[in-house]
Order: sequence, then C-alpha cells, then structure tokens
Amino acid sequence: MSSSVNLSRPQVSVIIVNFNSADKLHLCVESLLNVNANLDVVIVDNASMDDSLARMNSAYGEDCRIRIIQNQENLGFAVACNIGARHVTGDYLFFLNPDCKVEEDSIIKLIACLDEDSQVGMVGGLLLNSDGSEQVGGRRAVPTPWRSLVRVFRLSCLSNRYPRLFSDFNLHLQPLPDQPIEVEAISGACMMVPRKAYEDVGGLDEGYFLHCEDLDWCMSFWKHGWKVKFVPDAKISHFQGACSRSRRVFVEWNKHKGMMRFYKKHFRHQYPGVLMWFVSVGVWLRFGLLACYFSIRKILRWISSFGEISKPVVN
Repeated sequence: MSSSVNLSRPQVSVIIVNFNSADKLHLCVESLLNVNANLDVVIVDNASMDDSLARMNSAYGEDCRIRIIQNQENLGFAVACNIGARHVTGDYLFFLNPDCKVEEDSIIKLIACLDEDSQVGMVGGLLLNSDGSEQVGGRRAVPTPWRSLVRVFRLSCLSNRYPRLFSDFNLHLQPLPDQPIEVEAISGACMMVPRKAYEDVGGLDEGYFLHCEDLDWCMSFWKHGWKVKFVPDAKISHFQGACSRSRRVFVEWNKHKGMMRFYKKHFRHQYPGVLMWFVSVGVWLRFGLLACYFSIRKILRWISSFGEISKPVVN
C-alpha cells in the first residue's frame, strides 16, 4: 500500500490474521481507525480466495497506517501472528480477529491495565455476541484434562457442592467483575501484550494450526512470571465468521489436534498415563462424532437444494 501521510512510530501495532473475511475485516479496520490511540495495522492474509485484499486496497490504499502481508498459502493462525509481529514496531502488540469491532476507548483501557502493573504481560477485553451478551471464552480457566472430562460428562452440575473439583473452565456465566481481574486464560480473538513481554516469552507455538494456540500462549506467559488479565470495560463485538461454519470438519480436526498437542505439551507429566489415554480416546471420539454429524448435515442440505432445483416449474 502506498503512503501519503508521515506518522510517528505507533504506540500500538494491531496484527490481524485474515482468511476470507472481507465484510468483517472492513468493519474491523474501520472501527480501529476511530479509536483514541496512535496505531498502525498489519493484516496478514492467509491466501484468501475472496475480495478481502481488493476491498482493503480500495478503501485504505493511501493510508500508511495499514499494511498487508500476503501469504501464498494458508500457514495457520500462529504462524501468521508471528509473521505480523516481526513486521511491527509498536510498544504494544494487539492481536485481533478480523471479525471483531473495537469500541472507541477499548484499546486505551487495555493499555491502562498493562501500565498499572508491570507484571501484567497480557490483557483481553470483554467479547460480546451480536445481541450484546458476553461471549464464551473471553475469560476462562485453563481446560486441563480433568476439567475437560468434567465438561464432556457434564459434571459441572456438581460445582455448587464441590466448586474446586467440578467447576467449568468457561467463566462467562459468573458475574461480570467491575474491574480488571487476573485469569488463567483469555481468547485469541483479542490479546494485547507489551513488547517487553513478547520479547521475553516469544511468539506463539507454530505447531498449532488453528485453535488452542492462545491457551498455550497464556500458559507460556505464566511460566515466564507474567500475569494475564481480563478487562471487562474494554468491549469488543466478536462476530464469529461464516468461513469457519462453512468448513466445520476442517476446523474441528485442527481444534482437536490442537487439544491433543496442548495436553501432551503441558500435562502429560502431571497426569497418570491411563487418564491421558482416556482423554486421548475421548478427544478423537468427540471429533469422529462431530465429523459425522457435520458431514451428514452437509449431505442433507445438498439433497434438499438439489430437490428444490429439480422441481418442475408449474405455470
């Protein structure tokens, strides 16, 4: 993209990984350019097949705050994030999904939380659904193998009696705090880290393609002595994309593959081998059932649409 304005070094560098998110990406960038912060935006495109980049060039081709890095193939979320991070100079790195709309003062509130405590290495905001409700995953506990089994077998109904043993790792059903709180993990849809923390911890684990790399990164920050915080008054609308919904089996495969990598990397020495075996069987059984379900739905939709096309026209 060409440049017509000479800006000073940005305070915040926004890194957006894009894959076929044209409409949502345009809305996301538009919201970023209205925030109260000195920022630049790097869009790392994972070989999109829609008109994402054409629309960006048409709308913002003369804005030097926006740059595009175009990959020749889909390298996955973690790799693309790391590529973006290597091309920015901001004091704060803000990793944001392309299907997010940022409220005007949200970035400033995230920065304020980081500046209040030098031990905070990562912050995330309040992710909102289109109806204004809190989205799942914005604040959560780490889904250990035990917590995952509790969720799969729906044992969280026992959490009122035994909260430490049977509580759910998703915290969105708990009362919303009135100030930033420390959490075990936030969502990869919205992660801000100061440059000093990024340089200390390093980038995301590129062994993940899609899903679980954010949980892994949160644990890496802990292990390096950094706190992770959830900032409830930094609001971001997250319109989860149709792209994932159209490739359900592909997404679920990478999600479950990521789960297994996460468990083996962080918990295989803490849990008995028998339990890890049960977890592994449970993960792949769950994937198999979901893959069958989504495949059958796709076939039924195809049959239904073919039937509509084949109906004779009655005058």
